[in-house]
Amino acid sequence: MTKSLSSIAIAAVMAAGACKAKPEDRAVDNTAQNARDKAVVPTADQAGQSKPDIDVAQQVRKAITGDGSLSTNAHNSKVVVNGGVVTLTGPVASADERTRIEQLATSVPGVTKVENQLDVTNQ
Repeated sequence: MTKSLSSIAIAAVMAAGACKAKPEDRAVDNTAQNARDKAVVPTADQAGQSKPDIDVAQQVRKAITGDGSLSTNAHNSKVVVNGGVVTLTGPVASADERTRIEQLATSVPGVTKVENQLDVTNQ
């Protein structure tokens, strides 16, 4: 058992070393994007506080996180609901994911409109 765990640990360290992207190679500060978004995109503090809006947000989030075909970024997309209008923001891996998340949101009862502002990135 110990030998197996050691082998797994060694394999994990080797795999981590094989990753090409280094933290310093990619921008980690998205302050400019956040400032841009704040001007045009509803934020969590602007979400509706009515029971229907809270329920819709919960159901949309559950639909997104329950879809195992989506990337981690897609699972972490932002969902803001106000008056039945769902605004989706955040990075996703592909145009297909962007479309899939919109479909999931649209299928939730109580959604009157979906504003899909998801960004397709290859991160």
